[in-house]
Amino acid sequence: MTGEIFRDAWGIPHLRAGDAMALARVQGRVTALDRAWQLEVERHRSQGTSASFLGAEALPWDRFVRRARLDDTARRCFAELERRDAETAGWVRAYVDGVNDGLAEGARRTPEFARTGLAPGRWEPWTPLGVWLGIHILFAGFPAKLWREQVVRHLGADAVGLFAADGPGTSGSNGWLVSGERIVTGHAIIAGDPHRFIEEPGVYQQIHLSCPEFDVIGLAVPGIPGIAHFGHTGTVAWAITNAMADYQDLYRERLRRTGAGVEALGPDGVWRRAARHTEVVEVAGEASVEVEVIETERGPVIIGGPEGLPEGLPEGLPAGVPEGLNDGLDGGLDEEVQEGFFSDPLAVALRYPPRVTADLGFSALLPLLRARRVADVDAAVDLWAEPVNVLQAADTEGGLLHRVAGKVPVRSEANRTRLVPAWEPGHDWHGRHETPRGGLTDGVAAMANQRGLAAPLGVEFAPPHRADRITALLGEKERWSAADMPAIHMDTQLASAAPLLDILSSLDTLTPEAARIRQTLLAWDRRMDASSEAAAVYAAVRGEVVRRLAAHPAFAALSAPPAYPEVLLPWLALLPRVGFALEHLLRAEELEESYGIDRAETVRAAVEDVAAQQPTGTWGDTHRLAPWRALPSDAHDEPGLSGDHDCVLCTSAVPGLTDLSARGPAARYVWDLADREASSWVVPLGASGIPGSLHHRDQLPLWLKGDLAPVVTDFTKLEKESDV
Repeated sequence: MTGEIFRDAWGIPHLRAGDAMALARVQGRVTALDRAWQLEVERHRSQGTSASFLGAEALPWDRFVRRARLDDTARRCFAELERRDAETAGWVRAYVDGVNDGLAEGARRTPEFARTGLAPGRWEPWTPLGVWLGIHILFAGFPAKLWREQVVRHLGADAVGLFAADGPGTSGSNGWLVSGERIVTGHAIIAGDPHRFIEEPGVYQQIHLSCPEFDVIGLAVPGIPGIAHFGHTGTVAWAITNAMADYQDLYRERLRRTGAGVEALGPDGVWRRAARHTEVVEVAGEASVEVEVIETERGPVIIGGPEGLPEGLPEGLPAGVPEGLNDGLDGGLDEEVQEGFFSDPLAVALRYPPRVTADLGFSALLPLLRARRVADVDAAVDLWAEPVNVLQAADTEGGLLHRVAGKVPVRSEANRTRLVPAWEPGHDWHGRHETPRGGLTDGVAAMANQRGLAAPLGVEFAPPHRADRITALLGEKERWSAADMPAIHMDTQLASAAPLLDILSSLDTLTPEAARIRQTLLAWDRRMDASSEAAAVYAAVRGEVVRRLAAHPAFAALSAPPAYPEVLLPWLALLPRVGFALEHLLRAEELEESYGIDRAETVRAAVEDVAAQQPTGTWGDTHRLAPWRALPSDAHDEPGLSGDHDCVLCTSAVPGLTDLSARGPAARYVWDLADREASSWVVPLGASGIPGSLHHRDQLPLWLKGDLAPVVTDFTKLEKESDV
């Protein structure tokens, strides 16, 4: 079987082959040529072997991956895929064969291999499934349950709502579907931008896959065959956002060592043998580390063990219930919470669907490529597993689709919100939820991780600002075109600024310098433009308010997170929690009533502090791109950015901690159903993962300005690179 590799002006690969299997092999090969370093980093991360060449900084991740049994889960899922869907399993194998064909050549082109001394390895048939797991294991944000436990333990259950927000570490997206009646061509348009950590190389790969059976353009995930999330077949297009669903559970386990190993207490009161073994993690430049891997009937133990945490119990937690524990707490802790926190050494097991079902949803990937109509996409994503997404689709015959795709287990409400005791009944899983479906309002459906279509499946959602703003913008005129859509991508209005500015407007007796800041901010248009001096002043005041709230004695018990594994600590850090929940905190009257925090005086002090610093400059001076790299690099002076966390242009800083933006639009797209070649797209950096190459960062100027590159699908307009 043979294939061909073409490139367009942006170095984007356009692949053609005689059948789907040959095409998968070509896709694997071209990905290895363009993204060898990225592929090998993700393979090692999925196996828990990345510290072997990245050093001790990667050890916390490797330890977590080993304990969560990601590689073993990928093997199980592939074995099940082979058993029930031989065609898809063979297609994945073909992709892996292509990766292995191209890795050595790709590694020779990529300087990171020489820099670390890493030799390209060999991909196994289950490696793409492991990569998918590694990318998404934290996507549903199960560590937020640890945060809620901390808040309940220290402040009482009523305080949990104070910090409700789109939590740090989660990912979101914007997406909107506009029906043909609202489009000048009479055909629908889908547009949007997935928000993820901006990585170098990028997490999305622009690609064109063509064979006699299908011809699809879209955004692939390097290491995964096909086009999972965003695609256009010519007659039907689809796109997704994160549904913010909760589908992973944490169980507090009672474990004990015996002469034969480790036992766990089940909900029937019986101690049962837990699987246990030891693995060795190699660490570059340091001694190797042993990791004890324990798995109960609930799932792998990812925190602690029979003796608790290696570093001891969480901060401030003695082995028994201390005298006066509840003193000063609003409502205190009920007996069940006391029982869960204090009666046993800490051990927590993670239950996640692929570990239970051996299904990652890969059977949806080929049917998506073959889709011709909305009904085909609908049937394909019935097979989807995780992550759980809100999906939109439209076809050239006027078909429209707006639904949730993925598997969410049915279980008790307690499972959804906090850790539950494994030794008590009532916390098992009973099948899965039906996935909700929705429609359009006035020809428009906007999705931006807000509480809406997926509300029955989740706990915390993003604030409604992005979704509301997209809907409002689309309501400003009756007819839209594909060329109009990038302006929505780049909207910088910050609705979440209102509570702080409302308090600021009520302040008096400010110093002259602080009064000038007040005047500046009350006259500000509330747009977080990179060129805006007022936006910079707002960010400075906001950051100072966040720091003051986080430093208040009422929250002191939350300032030092427990000795949990390092990869989980971002969800337990107080400052980001306050920063992302600031809008709600500044509107919460209970801050004064229950915690003694004077909101107005906090804002007053923050404004005075900022005034004393005499701020100068623009938002873009400090709000700069900060892409994640497996290897640190100072090679680029990164640009300043417009936007902010709650803007449609969602370039997230962490208020109070840093103005740098590590998360934002990992791609932008406009799918036109009237004419696929009127569609357009862009990624933050470029199509190539090879530093210094022509197409490594050539799309960055487009991305910064909000421009998109045209989609080209006519092979006569492309430059042929090679036969395969």
